[in-house]
Amino acid sequence: MGPCSSIPNNRSSIINHQWEAGSVLLVVVLLVALLAAVVMGYLQVNTEEIQLVRNHAGGAEAVAIAEAGLNDALAQLRREPGWSAGYDRKPFGGGSYTVVVDGSTVTSTALTAHGFVAKVQAEITRGTGGSVARLEVSKWRINP
Repeated sequence: MGPCSSIPNNRSSIINHQWEAGSVLLVVVLLVALLAAVVMGYLQVNTEEIQLVRNHAGGAEAVAIAEAGLNDALAQLRREPGWSAGYDRKPFGGGSYTVVVDGSTVTSTALTAHGFVAKVQAEITRGTGGSVARLEVSKWRINP
């Protein structure tokens, strides 16, 4: 057996080595793709959670501004029981509120600097007597 008889064994060894290297490369590529998909999913979930937190904070800010507008209107009604002019886009805390007084219903609508809107409404009963009118809130609604 001469040098020619060893060539098929050497060629077989090279093919096996290339096949093994190709298999390892395929496994590595699949693992990298899987890891990339997991990371992308994680980033998507975090992005959505951040947006939910921003929406919650913006909504809470809008409700707080609307409540401030309602409190301002109730204070004005205590000083002047016949007051019904309301407020139109009165600045407050980086946003503004609009108050409408319609009989026994007082509605305050707030708009934040970031565009969040909230509405607070109160049904009031007016009392008489004294220099300051007595007001009683019988119903309180948020975003009616």
